[in-house]
Amino acid sequence: MSEQKSLLVELGTEELPVKALPGLAQAFFDGVITALEKRGIGFERGDAKPLYTPRRLAVLLPAVDVEQPEQKSEVLGPYLNIALDANGAPTKALEGFAAKAGIDWTALERTTDGKGERFVHRAVKPGAKTADLLADIVREALAGMPIPKPMRWGAHEYAFARPVHWLVLLLGKDVVPAQVLGVTSDRMSRGHRFEHDKPVWINDPGDYVMALQGAKVLVDPDARRARIVAEVEKAAAQAGGSARITDDNLEQVVCLTEWPAAVLCSFESAFLAVPQEALIETMEINQKFFPVLSDGGKLTEHFIGIANIESQNVDEVRKGYERVIRPRFSDAKFFFDEDLKQGLVSMGNGLKTVTYQAKLGSVADKVARVAALAETIAAQVGADPEQARKAALLAKNDLQSRMVNEFPELQGIAGRHYALAAGEPKEIALAIDEAYQPRFAGDDIALSPLGKVLAIAERLDTLAGGFAAGLKPTGNKDPFALRRNALGLARTVIESGFNLDVRQLIYKAIELLPDVVQPHADRNTETMGLDLYDFILDRLRGYYADKGVPAAHFNAVAELKPASLYDFDTRLDAIGTFATLQEAEALAAANKRIGNILKKADIAIPHAVDRALLTDPAESALAEAVEAVLGETDEALHHHDYVTVLNHLARLRPQVDAFFDSVMVNADDPAVRANRLALLNRLADRFRAVAAIEHLST
Repeated sequence: MSEQKSLLVELGTEELPVKALPGLAQAFFDGVITALEKRGIGFERGDAKPLYTPRRLAVLLPAVDVEQPEQKSEVLGPYLNIALDANGAPTKALEGFAAKAGIDWTALERTTDGKGERFVHRAVKPGAKTADLLADIVREALAGMPIPKPMRWGAHEYAFARPVHWLVLLLGKDVVPAQVLGVTSDRMSRGHRFEHDKPVWINDPGDYVMALQGAKVLVDPDARRARIVAEVEKAAAQAGGSARITDDNLEQVVCLTEWPAAVLCSFESAFLAVPQEALIETMEINQKFFPVLSDGGKLTEHFIGIANIESQNVDEVRKGYERVIRPRFSDAKFFFDEDLKQGLVSMGNGLKTVTYQAKLGSVADKVARVAALAETIAAQVGADPEQARKAALLAKNDLQSRMVNEFPELQGIAGRHYALAAGEPKEIALAIDEAYQPRFAGDDIALSPLGKVLAIAERLDTLAGGFAAGLKPTGNKDPFALRRNALGLARTVIESGFNLDVRQLIYKAIELLPDVVQPHADRNTETMGLDLYDFILDRLRGYYADKGVPAAHFNAVAELKPASLYDFDTRLDAIGTFATLQEAEALAAANKRIGNILKKADIAIPHAVDRALLTDPAESALAEAVEAVLGETDEALHHHDYVTVLNHLARLRPQVDAFFDSVMVNADDPAVRANRLALLNRLADRFRAVAAIEHLST
């Protein structure tokens, strides 16, 4: 086994872009690993991972071979009939091949392939020293990093995400000489810009993490993350609350600091009259602060800032944080107060002048369509149609508010607050907010019945309008977020347990659209609706795949295109249960066979089976069993109890197997043949009343 030493590569830079930092670090780490593997240099990765701070990217591996393994090469030469003349003497072709290899032709070996015997030059040379290859390895890793807009600095042509200032390159205790991006390798890292602004000697890669810690730099992002969480939670506890720590905010603070320290701050309680979502957004998005919440989840007048320094005068840091946030809070309070004076109802007056989409009219036009859909849906799911219509008519009014103009992410949230202030029922106010759910991937659907109704109605109009106006997504382009809306619609229907006829609702949504985008003779409402329904099913494919549902199960139900997405989900559950039965595979294969037989039938297939034409005991037994199962499953099918239906059908396996073992379906007698086809058709129809189970056949 080759000798191994630890490896450290650290690239020091100006502050790297915050959101891109983890990806850059991972790409650099992966690039070094790939370059080592490409050269056949062995290494032990252990629990190695990307190390980084705003000012550095590092790769630390515990053991790397100090040299490549022996490099074996094999170059094929000319075949013997070309390489040797009639007297066995070398031809010019062979002499040229030997000269290129740098040896006498008599030292060449021979090998045989499918075309005959030929000369071959085989060589073994020692592997290169890893130290001699490391400069190219680092350059290769840097060249492969995803940097859309690299910067140039100084008078040279080097380019990187940010200007580069130092390079540490150690193999064991030895500095590996290299010139990369204009800097020369060394063993000197750098400490914290303010706490330890001086070089840091790295004696050995194994000392790296602790040496930097002594220089007030936590180079391990996991260590910084843990420190931030611990300090924030401690500070929040001191304020008598709990910190709101979102993954995105935490990750950005991790990428902004090298030596994080929490600072507990506060603001005037008068600002708490503003919707807390606006204040929280200001703290998290604009300043990367952590809000402090009460036990009930309400915002308190405290927040926590993370300094990148252990200040000797924490009060001054606190004052700075409080000072920077106050103007934003004052603006939010001003917007909120002015909006309250205007009132939610009057805000809606301006929607007539706001274009939703050139062909689809104004936002006010869209609101009217959504209100009509909401009223229809509410009646079908047991919600109050009048409330649904009222909520829909108010749901977009906050788009004209000062608050939403300043904080677009508060659409719906602001509307909820203004509705409550206007004395609207809580159900309507909540629905205005929940109409936007799910707002992002993984977000919950609306919780209230009225909110679910609005969420469905809103997405139906968006999808129908998008398709009618020719905005169906192509490639990566989806300007109206129709893919997200389709999945949000499907999730809301399914997870709410609403047994809605989605196809009919799609048709209604299309019919409500302006005349300018109404389907015409060459593309009627039904055709466009089916196209949109298929689009929704395509979104569901990924949804169920994420839940671990096999594609074959999804296809078995999708082929039937159930009008109700909730019913689709119920059928899918039944197929999952059926697939675990011992009889499932055989019956799926039989169903596939039956389908092929019926497709090839060249005669009319009767609906009923004529018992007088049943001549074989096996077909008589199957006919009797099928009729019995049809009677036993009618009620279960009526109540959408598909598990019971499939369990009864599974019991037919012995009769189905016996039928195909002894009965010739395509009998010479046309009447007998038609009768047997009718029997198989009745069996297949009952299976297809649940799903096309032939998709389960491998």
